[in-house]
Amino acid sequence: MWRILRFLWISSRGYRLRPWASPYLCWRIETYSGIPAESLSPGAFLRFVWTRRESMLRYLRWTARMRLAERARH
Repeated sequence: MWRILRFLWISSRGYRLRPWASPYLCWRIETYSGIPAESLSPGAFLRFVWTRRESMLRYLRWTARMRLAERARH
């Protein structure tokens, strides 16, 4: 859960008190789930994060592995 919160903290820069208003996060949620970005409310955002937390953790683990592989190449 900390990885998800860390990702949200980093990716919601400028919108930290309102992450559902972050254009980047809205775009990511829209492309992943099909929920229209303009209709993303605070409740819908929190519901999405809670119900998709396992897949978000898998995504974050994958990005960590890719980051490590990239560092190993240099």
